[in-house]
Amino acid sequence: MTSPISTTTPRPETPDEILERLSARAIVHRDRSGPTEMVWREIGRGSPLVLIHGGHGNWMHWVRNIEALSQQHTLWLPDLPGFGESGTLDGDPHADDRLDRLVDTVAASLRQRFGASDGFALAGFSFGGVVAARLAAALPNVEKLALLGSAGHGGMRRQRLDMVNWRTEDREQMLQGLRHNLKALMLHDPSSIDALAMAVHERACMATRFRSKSISRGGPVLGQALDSYGGKTLLIWGEHDVTADPLEVAPRIAGNLSTRRWHLVPGGGHWVQYERADEINQLLLQWFASGDGGLHAR
Repeated sequence: MTSPISTTTPRPETPDEILERLSARAIVHRDRSGPTEMVWREIGRGSPLVLIHGGHGNWMHWVRNIEALSQQHTLWLPDLPGFGESGTLDGDPHADDRLDRLVDTVAASLRQRFGASDGFALAGFSFGGVVAARLAAALPNVEKLALLGSAGHGGMRRQRLDMVNWRTEDREQMLQGLRHNLKALMLHDPSSIDALAMAVHERACMATRFRSKSISRGGPVLGQALDSYGGKTLLIWGEHDVTADPLEVAPRIAGNLSTRRWHLVPGGGHWVQYERADEINQLLLQWFASGDGGLHAR
């Protein structure tokens, strides 16, 4: 006698289940070698790839990329100092040198992990793009760089909706504020503001202590860092990224240099690796493969 065929549709994972599953895959490293403790997550197997999150973020900014990228890379995902589970950056949180101190802290932690000769690839998102570019300029063993919606470009912004203060004891008002800010800054398509995006955004915002906004919107620090690095760099922006005018910024920063490529992702907003995860995963896997990944300036 044959068993009846089940027609039950599997229940979709909740955001908490997704984040718990990814957390369970990670080996957590706590680097206490410097004045600020840094928490790193190691996931996957393959050539090392360091993923730097954005402002008001943590390692979960890469939630929709971890599974695909970890098939070919050992991912190293930090919470930057002053974000997530890492310690608060040592020193004055308002001082003009706070970016220098943050980069120095992360660079020291990377030296602990990779030394001066073990090569690794590096990607950064938004404020993390500035951090990644500065790290690439400071460390001799960054083999390739990818920057997604990077801040610090010194160009115009296209943001039309003002951000709102989400900090309140009224949870419903807080969630409304967080949702509004995702729409104003991070995600273009309202349908992308789903339960997982909200869960990541809430957790990250609640744990943020570092002030990154003025750095992200400041002068052209990105181009200066990339000039110091001089290595292979892929610049990615979503078509609708409100933090930049990609068709102005990308060609300007890429210039005519053979080491720099840029790519515009149709339909994507600022948090492009979340909103257009499949395309970004393919782009990054291509780019961090041998050669130039077959990508060409656009």
